[in-house]
Amino acid sequence: MAIITGLSGNELFCLREKGYTPGNLVIGNSVFALGMVGSFTASFRTLGGGEIHELTELIREGREMAYLRMIEEARRHVGAGVTGVTSQLIFHESNIEYLSIGSAVHHDGESNQEKPFSTAANGQELYCQLDCGFQPVQFVFGNVAYALGIGGGTMGLLRSLASGEVIEYSNMLNKTRHLALERISTEAREAGGNAVLGIQTTIAPLIGMQEMVMVGTASHHPALPPECSETPITSDLTNEEMWNVVHAGYCPVKLVLGVSVFSIGFAGGVKAMFKSFVRGEIKELTYLIYQARLKALNMIAEEAELCGAEDVVGVKTYVYQLGGGIIELLAIGTAIKKMPNVRVLTPNLIPQAIIRDTETFTNKSALQATLARQSTMSSSD
Repeated sequence: MAIITGLSGNELFCLREKGYTPGNLVIGNSVFALGMVGSFTASFRTLGGGEIHELTELIREGREMAYLRMIEEARRHVGAGVTGVTSQLIFHESNIEYLSIGSAVHHDGESNQEKPFSTAANGQELYCQLDCGFQPVQFVFGNVAYALGIGGGTMGLLRSLASGEVIEYSNMLNKTRHLALERISTEAREAGGNAVLGIQTTIAPLIGMQEMVMVGTASHHPALPPECSETPITSDLTNEEMWNVVHAGYCPVKLVLGVSVFSIGFAGGVKAMFKSFVRGEIKELTYLIYQARLKALNMIAEEAELCGAEDVVGVKTYVYQLGGGIIELLAIGTAIKKMPNVRVLTPNLIPQAIIRDTETFTNKSALQATLARQSTMSSSD
C-alpha cells in the first residue's frame, strides 16, 4: 500500500540524508466532555489567581492519552520514530478533543517497537538537531492552567489603583510561567534526556481561564556535562538557529523568561484618557511600558547569570492587556555559553533544511460567510 505521510519534499530530502525513510501518518485522540472542564472554572474564576491544579491535571491527562495512542499506532506501523508531533485542543460544541498527530519514519529497515522515539521537530528541524549531535528521545510537554483572578487578591487589587508594578500579579504570573518550564524539564529527565530542544510556548484561553503549554523534544547528547542529566538544558531556539549557535562554538543552556505586571493606576488612566483626545505622546503609558519591559529583561539577565551563561539570544518581548489599565510584559529567550565538545557534524547547513514550505490550502469560507451576513444586515438597514 502507498505510504500516507505528512512529510514535505524538503523534509523527505533532509531525513534521507540521515538514513530515514517515510512511514505513515499516525494519529491519537481523546474526547472529553466540556462539562468536566467547566466544572472546575466557575468556583475559581474570581479568586486571587494562580494555578488550578485539578484543571491542569485534567488537561494533561487528555493530552497524554492522545499522545500514547499515537505512539501505539506508530508501533503497529513498525516505525523507528515519529516526527512533527503536535498536541492540540479542538473544541466540538459541548466536547473537547485532545489530538496528537505525527509522521512515522523508518531507519535503514530497523524498527523500535518497544519505544519509538518521538519529536516535535519536523524533518528539516530533526536534520539540524541530529547534525548537532542530539539524538531525539521523546516528545515532551509541560502545562499549567491558571486563573488571572481579581488582580492578585485584595492587596493586588488595591495596588492596581496606583501607578506602578503590581507585585502580587507579577509574582503569580511569573510562577505559573516557570511551572510549565519546570514540568517539561522534569518530563525530559524522566524520559532519559539531558536536553529539551525547540520549545514552543502557547498561551490560550480555556473556559474562562488560560492554559500555558510548552512542547519540545527531550534529546540526549553524549558530550553534555553530567549535571545535565539531572537538570536538562532547555532552549526555545529553532533547530536551525541552534545549528548556527553550535557551529559558532556555543550551546544552549537554559530557556530564560521574565514577567512584569504594571498598572497605570486610576489617576494615570484618567490623564491618559484625556490626552488621547489630542495629538502627541502619552507620557504616562510610555513610561509604564518602558519600566515593565526593563524589569522583565532584568529578570532574564539575572536568570542567565545564575546558570553561568555568556549571552542570551533570540530574546522576544510580548505585551498583554489584562484589563483595568493593567499590562503584562513577558520577555523570553535562550541563554547560551561556549561548549567546545558540542559541535556540528557537517561544515555547512544544506539548503533543504532551511527552505520554508509554502501553504497551499486556504479556507476562506468562514470569512466569506461572515462578510455576507454583514452585507445583508447593512442592506436591510
